[in-house]
Amino acid sequence: MDILIGLLIIAIGSFCQSSSYVPINKVKEWNWESFWLTQGVFAWLVFPFLGSLLGVPQGSSLLELWGSGGAGMSIFYGILWGVGGLTFGLSMRYLGVALGQSISLGTCAGFGTLLPALFGGTNLFEGDGLTLLLGVCITLAGIAIIGYAGSLRAKNMSEEEKRAAVKDFALTKGLLVALLAGVMSACFALGLDAGTPIKEAALAGGVEGLYAGLPVIFLVTVGGFLTNAVYCLQQNVANKSMGDYAKGKVWGNNLLFCALAGGLWYMQFFGLEMGKSFLTGNPVLLAFSWCILMALNVTFSNVWGIILKEWKGVSTKTIVVLLSGLLVLIFSLVFPNL
Repeated sequence: MDILIGLLIIAIGSFCQSSSYVPINKVKEWNWESFWLTQGVFAWLVFPFLGSLLGVPQGSSLLELWGSGGAGMSIFYGILWGVGGLTFGLSMRYLGVALGQSISLGTCAGFGTLLPALFGGTNLFEGDGLTLLLGVCITLAGIAIIGYAGSLRAKNMSEEEKRAAVKDFALTKGLLVALLAGVMSACFALGLDAGTPIKEAALAGGVEGLYAGLPVIFLVTVGGFLTNAVYCLQQNVANKSMGDYAKGKVWGNNLLFCALAGGLWYMQFFGLEMGKSFLTGNPVLLAFSWCILMALNVTFSNVWGIILKEWKGVSTKTIVVLLSGLLVLIFSLVFPNL
């Protein structure tokens, strides 16, 4: 029962994350860099900070907790992850919600699951390590199938149809950006791993396992915010879009939807940490939890892609390939527990 509860919590967080790009469509009269930075304030600072307060032992403080060790490396990996988060947003811009998230999150799933295991000394060719490796391979196979469906979609659509579905559609550029986003985004998992002493200190201080990892998440997202803020402000200057923030007539609307997008995005990691606390009795599933989150993100993002009509007008073959990839992803979720 604990495993089912943990997976359900992770799934809820994943659904929220996959829905986080929908409110952005409601942002008006702002350039990409303006709304990306604004939603980032909520996604990487405001909500992670509020969440981190739940992980502070009574009578202590965040600063004391971070002094337990690993804070610097968590921020460093967060800065690297920020590059992934930045290019992740660009992958949506060039490929759309469905294909952009599929490629980015697929790469992120593989690296984010296997690298912490390797750094921890796990042998990936025997026992639990082999199960973990096979689970990741199944996930990547499912995402590769979805990527193939995306290439079929691009091949069968006219330029006008591509632009109607995704305004700035560019397959080659989008694929390169999405792959970079996936590799760098995996650093989030490394940042969480680096902050293990902080999580252990929170547990030792009486914090429930549901919340003990939240202060580490805040450190990683702070690093990511720094990377994104530098780039977005530079783009504001280069594109002369600083005036976006002064457009009073749309400020309320845009702030609301950016806050909603940021809150939904943060829920994936809030849910991940809460869900992992129910998986401690199954070491393989616990290690595979990052891959589970990414696989669910891909699944839900493609559901949103269908709802948003990004797959409208494609051939029956393309839809069959897409659904096949989603089924493989669903199988990858249960494989480690077979």
